[in-house]
Amino acid sequence: MLLELNVKDIALIKKARVEFGEGLNILTGETGAGKSIVIGSIGLALGAKARGDLLREGAEEAYIELVFQTEPGSGLQEKLHSLGVAMEEDGLLIISRRIGQKRSVSKINDETVTLARLREVTSLLIDIYGQHEYQTLLDPKQHLDILDALCRRENEALFAALQEAYRSYSAAKKRLQDFSMDEESRKREMDFAAFEIGEIEAAGLREGEEQELAARYRRMSHARQIAEHLSRAYGLLSENGVSEALSEVTEAAGYDEGLSALRDQLCDAESILSEAAREVRDYGDSLEMDEAAFQETEQRLDLIRGLMAKYGGSEAAVEAYRKKKADRLLELQDYEETRKRYAAEAGEAEAALLKLCRSLSEKRRIAAEKLSEAVCRELRDLGFESVSFRAEFGEREPSPEGTDTVCFMTSLNPGEKERPLQEVASGGELSRIMLALKTVLAETDDIPTLIFDEIDTGISGRTAQKVAEKLDIISGGHQVICITHLPQIAAMADRHFVIQKETREGRNETEIRPLSGENSLSELTRLLGGARITEAVLQNAREMKELAQKEKKMHKEARKKKDEL
Repeated sequence: MLLELNVKDIALIKKARVEFGEGLNILTGETGAGKSIVIGSIGLALGAKARGDLLREGAEEAYIELVFQTEPGSGLQEKLHSLGVAMEEDGLLIISRRIGQKRSVSKINDETVTLARLREVTSLLIDIYGQHEYQTLLDPKQHLDILDALCRRENEALFAALQEAYRSYSAAKKRLQDFSMDEESRKREMDFAAFEIGEIEAAGLREGEEQELAARYRRMSHARQIAEHLSRAYGLLSENGVSEALSEVTEAAGYDEGLSALRDQLCDAESILSEAAREVRDYGDSLEMDEAAFQETEQRLDLIRGLMAKYGGSEAAVEAYRKKKADRLLELQDYEETRKRYAAEAGEAEAALLKLCRSLSEKRRIAAEKLSEAVCRELRDLGFESVSFRAEFGEREPSPEGTDTVCFMTSLNPGEKERPLQEVASGGELSRIMLALKTVLAETDDIPTLIFDEIDTGISGRTAQKVAEKLDIISGGHQVICITHLPQIAAMADRHFVIQKETREGRNETEIRPLSGENSLSELTRLLGGARITEAVLQNAREMKELAQKEKKMHKEARKKKDEL
């Protein structure tokens, strides 16, 4: 979950630090206080595009930091490890982004990363649901993903098998397509394959030959320099004074037995140096330049390197290419039989794929019925008294996702016929439909932190109370952060923060403060009563807070019973 948000020098925020907790975190504040800046700052840390005008006036750069806590051994940690994210021992994960006028730098646990990698990692940590995200519901392409989120966990093996079957089908289909040609093309390819095979076979390559020839060529092309160096070396070895030194030490050893070991060492040294001198002389004598041998070596080396440049980076790669072409030539020579075999393989692969597609489609239709029933139930709780919601299936060409297309159909008012979601819902309706979906999918969603912005658009009264209850239910399995202006939702908070705009030294600054006890109650009265707070408003706020806490207790007990079952 998200433990901490640190923001510096973004828009009206000079410096802010927020410590979030488990459950439902609520942020409230006057219009224009900077609530959108807080969500925008989190979005920037997650990889959203940064604009230069986001910087606080006079600041050279802005800084955002998110501190997450992950559970050791959890599925989330396994996914992060699979992405190469190094975790701290205590499970902490720190995401930071520094934004300047011209460039930004993003880090994951002090490791600088690209924005693409940042988004890949943070997509496992937080989902933000604002007006833009609600609009994604209008894209039917997203509907299949929403449905699959409900049925993927129970059918993970089927999804994986379908992916593999599609890869096999695509490979078989491409192999057949690549083998479809007219007679002229077939003969042309056969002639070219035969030429390449003949060229390689005629060369008679053997493994390691290029390296061996390169060493020989280097030695032959520098024979004169080698000979000169060896001649000087022989002279130096021949002129050494080891023999004279050995003679002197031998004489001295006749008077002192303690020198016998030194005498033996010098004797060995003389023998070694003499042998080395002979080898240097003999090697130098063997360096007579053979122009014909040199040219032969050069030509052979050019031939081998030419083949390696053309067919592969080593003798083994050239041989592998020859074998591949030989196999291809045999297929072309037996064209009709080979094509029949490829067609049969493609047919078998397609049949296997379609069988899995049908199985997945059946699972999806079962899941769609459950989704429809559950979403309708949630939407009725959210103020849609007469509502229908279902997934309408269509068909498409086989793909890694199967052959299904899905479009959500709905009717939100009595007497209206069902129409595609994108033709029916307004912004306020979309936010409630999204909330209904998230409530239904809460148990299957692995993302630990959910952020809701503008979830209360266009609602009040009883519907607002139901929205608050849904958010609390979701917060039983996820950390929820919600910006709201409704007291019914604020009353449900496990942690309550107020966002305020203050004027300091002639400049506006946005501050974020945690509220508890009476301070939280005062903020509820502001949301309830506006400018004038009366005793009746205070009493209303107290009752709302008490009822919300009773409701939260009921939800907690219901979750406990469900876990025990």
